[in-house]
Amino acid sequence: MTLKHMPSRISSFLTVFGSSIAAASATREGRQPHARDLIVLGIEPSQFRKIRQS
Repeated sequence: MTLKHMPSRISSFLTVFGSSIAAASATREGRQPHARDLIVLGIEPSQFRKIRQS
């Protein structure tokens, strides 16, 4: 890894980290996470909606 690519890797990490926090928070509050956060995490929003709480 070169220093030239470091800012983009940090930015990507922060994007994934932020999306995971947002999705977890929404789920904890009983809300549907934003589709963009799910997509960033590699989760298909339509598949996520099919998950049922037990």
